[in-house]
Amino acid sequence: MPHLPSSNHYRLFIAEKPSLARAVVDVLPKPHQKSDGFIRAGNGDIVSWCVGHLLEQAPPDSYDERYKKWQISDLPIIPNSWILLPKNSTQKQFNILVGLIRQATDIVHVGDPDREGQLLIDEVLNYCQIPSEKLRAVKRCLISDLNASAVEKSLRSLRNNHDFVPLSTSALARARADWLYGINMSRLCTIKGQNRGYKGVLSIGRVQTPVLGLVVRRDAEIEHFVSKPFYDVFAVIQTQHGEIFKAKWQPSEACAPYQDEEGRLLLKALAENVCKRIRHQTALIENVSNKKKELAPPMPFNLSALQIEMAKKFGLSAQEVLDVCQALYEKHKLITYPRSDCRFLPEEHLNQIDGVIAAIRHNCAELNDAIAKADLMLRTKTWNDKKVEAHHAIIPTLRKADTKRLTQHEFAVYTMIATQYLAQFYPNYRYAELQIDVAIAGGKFIAKAHQMLEEGWKQLFKSASSVSQDESEPLLTKLVKKGEQALCIDAELVSKETSPPKPFTDATLLSAMTGIARFVSDAEIKKILRETDGLGTEATRAGIIELLFKREFLIRQGKSIRSTAVGRQLINMLPTVMSVPDMTAHWESQLEAISQKSFTYHQFMVELTQSIYQLIDKLGAARFSHETNNR
Repeated sequence: MPHLPSSNHYRLFIAEKPSLARAVVDVLPKPHQKSDGFIRAGNGDIVSWCVGHLLEQAPPDSYDERYKKWQISDLPIIPNSWILLPKNSTQKQFNILVGLIRQATDIVHVGDPDREGQLLIDEVLNYCQIPSEKLRAVKRCLISDLNASAVEKSLRSLRNNHDFVPLSTSALARARADWLYGINMSRLCTIKGQNRGYKGVLSIGRVQTPVLGLVVRRDAEIEHFVSKPFYDVFAVIQTQHGEIFKAKWQPSEACAPYQDEEGRLLLKALAENVCKRIRHQTALIENVSNKKKELAPPMPFNLSALQIEMAKKFGLSAQEVLDVCQALYEKHKLITYPRSDCRFLPEEHLNQIDGVIAAIRHNCAELNDAIAKADLMLRTKTWNDKKVEAHHAIIPTLRKADTKRLTQHEFAVYTMIATQYLAQFYPNYRYAELQIDVAIAGGKFIAKAHQMLEEGWKQLFKSASSVSQDESEPLLTKLVKKGEQALCIDAELVSKETSPPKPFTDATLLSAMTGIARFVSDAEIKKILRETDGLGTEATRAGIIELLFKREFLIRQGKSIRSTAVGRQLINMLPTVMSVPDMTAHWESQLEAISQKSFTYHQFMVELTQSIYQLIDKLGAARFSHETNNR
């Protein structure tokens, strides 16, 4: 057993990882005495740490030796009593921490401010079986900024850890669901694959398999796509005042048999007939609208939004962006907690605006002109306490640093985060939405244009791919009025070809995972997916995508992400319910309900167990058709 403090009258801070522990130690009284696996502060407080999860779900053979051999007859494997085991790689630190927990008078939980951060320390505390009074007295410290002033403030605002039990229970339910689903389905599919000559593991996951399904189905759409011609008709209209503009024909319901599902006209003869009918005919101006509209600045980033933006602009993978963010947070302390799913800021952050702006000015001289034009008195909807729970949006910290020490990608990510923060202090983008409705020979035609009135926050993003240069030529509508007659002086028929859907990229696959609702048809599931965070979490999406590459279910072709032959065969073997997001969305809504105390762990596990029995029955007749060639 490692050497532990002789006195048991101390307060123990348990951090999620060493970097967080160092940030806590730095604000505690000196001198600091470093020991093996912990640090003692001058006031007797002790800070120790986990290294991520120190405990892991036991493998099936821990429950029964016969499970070492993978057999369909043993499925499903469902433990009656769950076993957690210390990880071999961190056994020493685990033993140190257990000793410290048992001796400490008071304990402060300093896990990351999210579901997993809550669980990974709670599970160690529960493993130690400390007295219930001591367990209920544990405090919770939520830290989202590793700079000293922010950490000190968090230490002055400790909460009761018992208040976060539902969050921890939700994370525990998720972990056990992933074990049950992954172990049973992966064993069943792998055995079926091996029976057909496949040598690898056919891994199944609650989130990874629907993500693979997205790519497989997109690839199938591309592969089977047949291009079709379609046609647009434009009327060239001259007003009584000599103005000329074009208006697009809007096919009536009678044309529906000749249109595709997106409303495109597929019959050329019909388009030609429209052109013939409207030439040199009277055009009646049925309506003229000139609506003034505004677009608020984009909100500060959460992790997924940042990953999507960096993929678009710099071609970075989700994992690369996450790694860069972790370095900016832990090593450089230049940004707040990065694994956030929130895009709002607490109202108390209003007091830090000047400090954050000063830090950006020091760290990123390229933004000094943008800072000079910012109006720091402006307030967007970003600051909203009701929308902030454990963590808030990713923003720059108050820290001023030598940014020459940053890598190219680190500086690019910091600049992107800082620019998005500055956008909160720019006025709305203002524009006019112009439309003229015209009737010609019984047909309806519409002319539209978008005219910028005030650039506002968009001036910050002129070179960024996230903002399109979308200013079209304004319509000359100053003299055109409703009820006037004009003349259709010509008609234009424009032939186009339907194009196949594009392969997924890092940006579009992440976007699909966060906006997965658009890929399902069930109204209730759509609603659930809109209310949750989509497929996966901010912290897991990058790892899920990388795992699919590691399993060789996905490959990269330039910037495109494509499915391999094995990935396609796996999805084709599975019941549809396993490869679409509906089931995962249902589980995720229940997990969220557990964290909100409106659903119970027991209810969740009973339903989950029933669904696993049903899925094993459905998979029973499935066959894996092994091929070796990839796309």
